[in-house]
Amino acid sequence: MAAPSRRAATLFWAVSGVRQLGTNAARERGVRLSSLFDCQRRCVSCFAGAAFSGPRLSSASRRYGQSSALDRFLGLSQPDSSLTSHPPGVSMHRDEQDLLLVHHPNMPENPRVLRVVILGAPNAGKSTLSNQLLGRKVFPVSKKVHTTRCQALGVITEKEAQVILLDTPGLISPVKQKRHHLELSLLEDPWKSMESADLVVVLVDVSDKWTQNQLSPQLLQCLTQFSQIPSILVMNKVDCLKQKSILLELTAALTKGVVNGKKLKMRQALPSQPGTPCPSPAAEGPKTQSVGGPQRIGWPHFQEIFMLSALSQEDVKTLKQYLLAQARPGPWEFHSGVLTSQTPEEICANIIREKLLEHLPQEIPYSVQQRTVMWEEGPSGELVIEQKLLVLKESHVRILIGPKGRLISQIAQEVGRDLMDIFLCDVQLRLSVKLLR
Repeated sequence: MAAPSRRAATLFWAVSGVRQLGTNAARERGVRLSSLFDCQRRCVSCFAGAAFSGPRLSSASRRYGQSSALDRFLGLSQPDSSLTSHPPGVSMHRDEQDLLLVHHPNMPENPRVLRVVILGAPNAGKSTLSNQLLGRKVFPVSKKVHTTRCQALGVITEKEAQVILLDTPGLISPVKQKRHHLELSLLEDPWKSMESADLVVVLVDVSDKWTQNQLSPQLLQCLTQFSQIPSILVMNKVDCLKQKSILLELTAALTKGVVNGKKLKMRQALPSQPGTPCPSPAAEGPKTQSVGGPQRIGWPHFQEIFMLSALSQEDVKTLKQYLLAQARPGPWEFHSGVLTSQTPEEICANIIREKLLEHLPQEIPYSVQQRTVMWEEGPSGELVIEQKLLVLKESHVRILIGPKGRLISQIAQEVGRDLMDIFLCDVQLRLSVKLLR
């Protein structure tokens, strides 16, 4: 591929499109994406196709299925009034999403609610855990730090309980924020979230040998300032540990040897299986040695401990049931069909940035600017998106495009698949790379 010209306005296009396939009647009402991936796939040039067919429906069910939140909101008939166990999708239209967010919650007779703040160091797995709890990927996830740039909200609604998740940026110090010229939201949002929290989930990456046995000073300061809010410890990425016995030592260090107001027994520190809460420790017996010491930095006020891998649905299921059980009597804040407070455009921009962070080296993805130039519904009900990626250097243009355009095409296809699962509709994404002047 020839080197891009500086005078070229648009340097490369990559399109990830969804083409309509088949005539299966079971998909006419817009079934969920789990069935879509069982469909035949077609590839034409830069296109990756996987979709459902059927007539365009005048109701919102053509996008979300016949049990969609908007159909319930619009008063359309439903086969069952009980809440679905499947997470809802997000409307591709901003006005529909906004309308659903402000609509009066469809609460049961005895509603319960819980606001949960997830705190942790950068790259501890907060967004991965949030997505797994929600049952759908709405928050960006990357191996690079600071993927989450500001506070985002997710909603779990099951039966009479509603859990509101506040996915926050990783806690950083003011010095680091200034040194790296990071957004102020990275510094302030975790603290703001605590003001309305009912429960704090402290997430620790136990596979990181530098931070696995201590909580950061910023995290401890936050817990101390809001000590009246109950907190639980979630030890993440336990599957990455070669020696599981180290979990005993880490538990003692992170809790200062105290859980739920009682000294921790070594034999009770480890749950029977990952993903289950550690039993609340009993009083220390004469033959049991308490653990923890002043040389380690921990928090002695955790009510429960969970050991899991946020990538494991089974592990996270136990934590999810615990959170639902902790919900307190009170009115819901959102309609049962709300999955996130983010706008469709924000979700798309975040997913694209996630792929840039994953595929581009070093500091390049952090300097890419995104501009959405088209967001509309196509003639067959598909979502058509066009976004420009603006870069600072011509060398960055070549890196982002990749040999023969393979990298930008791969990014477009990966983003398109993720957006299909979020919006539950056909998606056609066009990405162009330009040199920022």
